Amino acid sequence: MNSLDSPNPLEVTAAGETAPAAAEESSFGDVLRQFEAEHQSADGQQAALEGTIVSVSDEAIVVDIGRKMEGILKPDTPGLPAGLAPGSVLMVNISGRTDDGYYQLSTIRVEQPKDFSGLLSAFEGKNVIAGMVTELVKGGLRVQVADGVFAFLPASRSGIREMADLPKLVGQQIECRITKLDVTDPDRPDVVVDRRAVLEEQAAAAKQAAFEGLQEGMVVQGRVRSLTDFGAFVEIAQGIDGLLHVTDMSWQRVDKPSAILSPGQSIQAKILKLNRENRKISLGLKQLTPDPWTETAGSLKQGDRVKGKVVRLADFGAFVEIAPGVDGLIHLSEMSWTKRVRKPGDVLQVGELVEAVVLEIKPADKRVSLGLKQALGNPWDSVETRFAPGTVVEGPVTNLAQFGAFIDLGDGIEGMIHVGDITREKRIQHPKDVLSANQVVKAAVVEVDKEKRRIRLSMKQLEPTSADIFISEHQVGETLTGRVVEAHGGSAKIELGEGVHARCKTKEESAGTQSAAAAGADVDDLAAMLASRWKGGGSSTATGVKEGLRTGQIRRFRIVAIDQQHRRIDVELAD
Repeated sequence: MNSLDSPNPLEVTAAGETAPAAAEESSFGDVLRQFEAEHQSADGQQAALEGTIVSVSDEAIVVDIGRKMEGILKPDTPGLPAGLAPGSVLMVNISGRTDDGYYQLSTIRVEQPKDFSGLLSAFEGKNVIAGMVTELVKGGLRVQVADGVFAFLPASRSGIREMADLPKLVGQQIECRITKLDVTDPDRPDVVVDRRAVLEEQAAAAKQAAFEGLQEGMVVQGRVRSLTDFGAFVEIAQGIDGLLHVTDMSWQRVDKPSAILSPGQSIQAKILKLNRENRKISLGLKQLTPDPWTETAGSLKQGDRVKGKVVRLADFGAFVEIAPGVDGLIHLSEMSWTKRVRKPGDVLQVGELVEAVVLEIKPADKRVSLGLKQALGNPWDSVETRFAPGTVVEGPVTNLAQFGAFIDLGDGIEGMIHVGDITREKRIQHPKDVLSANQVVKAAVVEVDKEKRRIRLSMKQLEPTSADIFISEHQVGETLTGRVVEAHGGSAKIELGEGVHARCKTKEESAGTQSAAAAGADVDDLAAMLASRWKGGGSSTATGVKEGLRTGQIRRFRIVAIDQQHRRIDVELAD
């Protein structure tokens, strides 16, 4: 049985003699010295042990050093090779013991001087030596650096950050450098050592070795050390940080790094760029997952309808997420068919779900152009059907100009009422004399020009005219008095009232006159015949016209037809 496993371990005296001691009185230093005595090399130095990695974590590396003993290596131990994993073999030394009963191990083995000549040689050569911390003294620690020779290690040079942890070094083997060696008094030499400088050198060497082992494209394990507005600093090795920019955290847009990462979090990242001159490392997190653009771009084609959420508004348009990590842009010009959009917020809001049409795809630039108005359809395509001439429309006044008023007809379409088409009652100089903004009015469609995108409206067409009133008060067959205002060709225009006109046909009478002239009657005879018919009321023709009509005559007429829709009245002579 190994003496370390025995319930009664042996105490090693200064003379090399052994004596039994009670287990409860045995200190770790006694046990360690016993172990060292059994594992010394031929030159009297502690022999290195071959250890096998049992487990690796962020807190500790557990090493099996044989004989049912396990030791602990700190992950930041200087000199640790890269890529350690369970099963890996490495050479270690015992440097102390943890509070949990594990042996504290180290990987760098240096020689401990045997005498003053060895100390002097190490001092002059500034060599690193091994020493055993024996006790806590005022201002620091007492370290045995050779047989019978003790040195002072100031607390400030111990490498311990917290003074409360200083006693933990007692009983541990350390590596240090002699900074003062005064042998004026051979019995009491003055020796001062520095451990902090050695640790810093070892850390720098380990950092350089770790940095040299890094390559672009490598996937490394790291710990988020701090967060900023533009990214996160990730420690990927002892003292080596890489920058994970916010744009490389996710294929989707990340507003704040704190939305997906937190300090102390362990992550895997890919080395994107490595500058050995300024020792800067750029890391990527999203590069560990497939680029969604690869799949999405292959499935999209021009003309496709897509749905997505508005994720961001810019001065020139709105970005819509159509797939995780894939945004499309709706430009201002593609938001409306009928009005000029000055800013995206007038039409869309962040978080709003919309449907759009794919207008263009640029895989090389990772850009998708979308159209919102194309998904809604062009309302001008159906205006000729929806707003055929004669259709009565209703809407609010959107704008008043010197020449007319604009009316909202819905779907962004506006119609214009010319100032002369607003009312029949009076002549107005400006639409504001009769209308006001937002006033709801009715009007009739007069003209539609799809190409120029113009719709002309008229309000006065919906006002009752004198002809409308007359038609509503009279009917076919009535006889009334009228004045001939025009007489030419085969018809005459008859005024039946103010603003009310009718049509009277005279064509057949003209034909009768032409027939008489053809029979050989001269002009005097014809004039005499017409005068006779006027005075005597000659025979009626098939249309009821007894004699010719002259402008200015007042005669009696009979209503023969009324067309209310077109406001047309037909009459014939009644006497």
